[in-house]
Parts: sequence; C-alpha cells; structure tokens
Amino acid sequence: MPRQIPNVVSIAGVDPSGGAGVFADIKTFSALGAYGCGVVAALTAQNTQAVTGVHVPPTDFLRLQIDTLFADVAIHAVKLGMLGSAEIVATVADRLAHFDAPFVVCDPVMVAKSGDHLLARSAVAMLIEALLPRSFMITPNLPEAGVLLEQRPPETVKEMYRAAERLREMLPLSSERWVLLKGGHLPGNEVVDLLFDGDRMIELPSPRIETKNTHGTGCTLSSAVAALLPQHAGGLRPVEAAVRDARDYLLRAIATSGALSVGKGHGPVHHFHRWWPGA
Repeated sequence: MPRQIPNVVSIAGVDPSGGAGVFADIKTFSALGAYGCGVVAALTAQNTQAVTGVHVPPTDFLRLQIDTLFADVAIHAVKLGMLGSAEIVATVADRLAHFDAPFVVCDPVMVAKSGDHLLARSAVAMLIEALLPRSFMITPNLPEAGVLLEQRPPETVKEMYRAAERLREMLPLSSERWVLLKGGHLPGNEVVDLLFDGDRMIELPSPRIETKNTHGTGCTLSSAVAALLPQHAGGLRPVEAAVRDARDYLLRAIATSGALSVGKGHGPVHHFHRWWPGA
C-alpha cells in the first residue's frame, strides 16, 4: 500500500524573494515529500538585503483563511513562522486550539537575516502565553532564545544547555514537547544544535559551511521538521529521526546554494538541490 502523503501548512509571512517565509516553506515541504499549503499571516516588502515594509492582514481574514483550509484539508503538521503582531499570534493560537492541530512546529521569527525586526515586542508575551502551549516543538535560535527568556543570548554550548532547559519549562510539562535550540550564532568551525524533551538532551553537531547564502535557514529547518514529523511517526525515535533528517537536508541546501544567483545580499539556500542538475 502506498504511503500517505502528509498535508503540511505554513502559517507565516511572505518574502517576495522566495528565500524565507511561506514560499520557502512550501519549497521545503515539496522537496521532502509533503504536500504544502500556506496561510498568509503577513506580507513583507523584502529582498536579500533588507525588509522595507510589513503589512499584516485583518485578523478576521486570517481566521477565515485558517478555518476554510482546515474545514476541507486534513492537516498533518503545521509550521509557524513570522506572525508579526499580538493580535495575529492570538488568532493563530485560537484556531490551532479549535482544530486541535497536530505537530505544530513554532519558529519564533523575530529578526530577519538583514537585522530588521519582524515581531512586535507586544507580540512576544502573547506568543509565550498563547502559542507556546499549542506547540509540539519550538525552534529558536540563540537571539530568539534570549528574547523569550528575557536574558542575553547563550554564548557557549554550556549556556545553551541551561537555556534549552528553561525553554522546555515554558512548554506544557504533562505531554510530549520538544525544544530545538539552534546554535549557529556561536563562533567556531562547528555548529551545535540541542534537541531536548525535558528528559533527553541530544547534541547535534555539524561542520560550519562558510557562505553568505543563509537567508531563510531557520524557516527551512523548521519547515523540514514539520514535513518529516508525520512521515517518521510510528518509527524508532521519530522526533530525533525527523530532526536529524531535516538538518541533513538543510546542510546540503546550504552547501549547494552557490548554484543559485539570487540577489546581492544574503542569498537563499538551494531547496531543490536533490532534483535540479548542476547542484
């Protein structure tokens, strides 16, 4: 019997350059064998160098997008990206709770690669209060972890351990929940991510790939995890396996990014490196 192809939705912002946000997420879903859906939570004027504007849809229309999609399509996983405002965060959290959405992977997008802020400060408290309890996994980088914990970002792997423990305490303690703390901001030739469920702390090291093409790496990793979680369900250590496969996909997408020529700033990763010739 052929396997079921999971339907995975990205609820995030739109990056017109295609390197991050909903467009990058759907590319990732497609590359990893999932059917991609998208709900637009924000519009940006953005390229590889800067974000020059942000527009968020009315919350009533955002709610209508989610309700209409979930009423018709069986959703097997959800990836959350840029949400932009406290009202958007609250609306998304409410609808995910209403539909009891599975495998919610929350990437708390706060700052673009260009340094532009993408999440209003008022939205951070709402994210912690309303959205983290609905999340199966959160995937902050170190600056985002610092914002969530109201402290400076971790500066060593040892400090990452403590941050991962504190982040896990912000999730429901009575059920399976995971933290994937990304260590790419630490210096050195090796990147160490931490995967933690409140019991097992798993170090995930990889060599650092020197390239300027890192636009959308966080979006791509979290959407890869969302695409793979339903496909690994029922297997041995399914969450760890999904994360390891997602990281492998991202590393290869970064390593082959030089095959693309997109923009003058931080270029995108190569989402279709497995399929396009020349990568």
